[in-house]
Amino acid sequence: MKREHILTQIENFKKREEKFLTEPICEEILSSYNIPTPPAYLAKTREEAVKLAEKIDFPVVLKVVSNQIIHKSDAGGVIIGVKNEEEAAKAFDKILENASAYNPKAEIEGIYVQKMAPPGREVIIGSVKDAQFGPVVMFGLGGIFVEILKDVVFRVAPINKDEAYEMIYEIKGLPILKGVRGEKSIDFDSLSETLASISQLVVDFPQIAQLDINPIRVYPKKLYAVDARIILE
Repeated sequence: MKREHILTQIENFKKREEKFLTEPICEEILSSYNIPTPPAYLAKTREEAVKLAEKIDFPVVLKVVSNQIIHKSDAGGVIIGVKNEEEAAKAFDKILENASAYNPKAEIEGIYVQKMAPPGREVIIGSVKDAQFGPVVMFGLGGIFVEILKDVVFRVAPINKDEAYEMIYEIKGLPILKGVRGEKSIDFDSLSETLASISQLVVDFPQIAQLDINPIRVYPKKLYAVDARIILE
């Protein structure tokens, strides 16, 4: 996705007075900055969801896509670990049922069928716009750790790869990323590149008020941005 296309997408959401970009658009934007995301496609029907799940290869995750349902998990709009065609069909129907109960007026764009990323060490990368300094990028341990430990560090964007390395090495949970009890170290090179790319993204598009990628699952040789949220000004 080129810069002009990203701008068009952002302007389309703003014209509809919608601040939250849907996950498929978020992942398109991340991919345009060479940030890996698991294979995923948008399904409009149950049959399409089953076919896409087969194409991606099980296990998969199904997620509701709606601008009126921001917190998908709270709405019962996410089902993980879908292992076969029958489960995919049932998950599609269940998510629609849950979404309707959560917000009967919600417009459902479709169901996002995403390859389930294997377990890995989880980190978070985020950004907020500070009134004085502009975009500020944040890094820390992800998943439940970000809420419990609040082990995060900040920098004014943009940063380069070397500065990203410095950020990563500042968190108290660094030993978890380096590997404990025989675990291999994560791919620090890919992680620092991703952190620097996110910092450039939020500078390139000042329309972005907040960005949150949680979790990013990091492995010894790669990473995946599993879940992303972008909020416009």
